[in-house]
Amino acid sequence: MKERSGEEEFGKRILDLRRNRGWSQPKLGKMIGTSGAIIGRYERDEMKPSIEVARKLADAFGVTLDFLFNSKGIPDALQDREMIERWEAVAALPDEERNRILFVVDGLIRDAKARRAYGIAI
Repeated sequence: MKERSGEEEFGKRILDLRRNRGWSQPKLGKMIGTSGAIIGRYERDEMKPSIEVARKLADAFGVTLDFLFNSKGIPDALQDREMIERWEAVAALPDEERNRILFVVDGLIRDAKARRAYGIAI
């Protein structure tokens, strides 16, 4: 079995993202200013988009360009532009404020893990 490179996985990634959102090829094409037929060619890895079109695809899906072209080993949170923006905002705060926010986040994560471990729904 041939191992697929990140570049060869681009089409599958676009296909999966589009299907997960319930979008047709024509709908995605219209969203980024191209045709459904071109989206199909991207999904079949028959062609790659220009950087401008790739940016439009990333924006439409709410992911990073890096995720579209090379997601190996990148945690989901680092592929989600909204999460990245949140962490950048936290990182820009003074140390005391940042530590307070992270303390609260750590507590919420701990509580969520405990609820999941004990099967408790909220």
